[in-house]
Amino acid sequence: MQILPWLSCFLVLCLFAFSACAAEKTYRVVVSARESDRRESVVSFNLPAGAGPIKALQDSEGRLVPVQIDANRQATFILKNLPKGVMKSYRLVGKSETSLGLVEVTGAGAKLKITNSGKPVLDYQAEPGELPRPDIKPVFRRGGYIHPVRSPSGIVVTDDFPRNHIHHHGIWFPWTKTEFEGRQPDFWNMGEGKGKVDFVALGQTWSGPVHGGFTTTHRFIDLMAAEPKAALNETWEVRVYKTGVGEKALCMFDLVSTQECASSSPLILPQYHYGGLGFRGNWQWNGKDKTTFLTSEGETDRVKGNETRGRWCHIGGTVDGQLTGIAILCHPDNFRAPQPMRLHPSEPFFCFAPSQLGSWEISPGKPYISRYRFIVQDGPPDKAELDRLWNDYAKPAVATIE
Repeated sequence: MQILPWLSCFLVLCLFAFSACAAEKTYRVVVSARESDRRESVVSFNLPAGAGPIKALQDSEGRLVPVQIDANRQATFILKNLPKGVMKSYRLVGKSETSLGLVEVTGAGAKLKITNSGKPVLDYQAEPGELPRPDIKPVFRRGGYIHPVRSPSGIVVTDDFPRNHIHHHGIWFPWTKTEFEGRQPDFWNMGEGKGKVDFVALGQTWSGPVHGGFTTTHRFIDLMAAEPKAALNETWEVRVYKTGVGEKALCMFDLVSTQECASSSPLILPQYHYGGLGFRGNWQWNGKDKTTFLTSEGETDRVKGNETRGRWCHIGGTVDGQLTGIAILCHPDNFRAPQPMRLHPSEPFFCFAPSQLGSWEISPGKPYISRYRFIVQDGPPDKAELDRLWNDYAKPAVATIE
């Protein structure tokens, strides 16, 4: 059938118009605060397949909010302020605000450093470093932990190789009382030579306008076997967020630990009062009256708070005359959440310890995944604000695409 010339032109014009409309297709992101006030909130959504290069959200007043897209096309941004019950709409745009600074990850090999707009946030000790004092035995050398962690004003809130517990290292994740193939390796008390946790390799590192971070792998080694044998393989993902400009500045980062059996043998974890995610505070917080604790249940007495369960715990104190501290938030999906806690009676030490509630095990083919968020702030803790931040972590604001 022959198509008339005018009809051919009409069809071509329609096709051109359709293509132009498709090319100009825009998307709107609608964010709902739901039942909570949102400040410095991490919000994520899946980017539509048809969306082009996206760098920011633009609100109705033309202000730009940086967006970061990961390899799985998950978009993440920081929602600065949205009252409960309120919804806000943005357009996805391809332009960005370049003056806001980045969360940057630098270094390799022995140590990674993460900064927020040039200010140090934390270091990750990958390969074992040099021992800080000549009286420390070589068996205590280790890597695979976070130290130092700094407050928004730059105060260090962690400690490394403290004299009264040489095997404590900033933020780290060993198990204490265990059973593996009939033996009892101890991956926490390294001085006994029964077990250790080795750094294996760095994975991905990234920097960006919303978050920067890294992945890394560790290995739990049973030293009580005839030949050292791997019991667990562990992967960390650490993500530091571009926060810190609210009414009370904060540094915020997440740690996700995935532990898997390295063989067909399970790792049995008998009931015990500590072991798991550990935190060691600044040396100046040593002593019964030098460290302050505040649990999500409102307990400030470290003895009464010990072996209770909590959604979060704040540990703080004075460093060179300035009050500062860190809150560790336990995700509600974690095993036995809200998890039991170890609050040391005289040292600045804290641990989420699920083994307090009884024996359990990490089984072959069933990864053990733990999620924690860390909030570092100067000044005294604010329970209402920490409750809000935990809710933000547990029940984030919802973003939908239209």
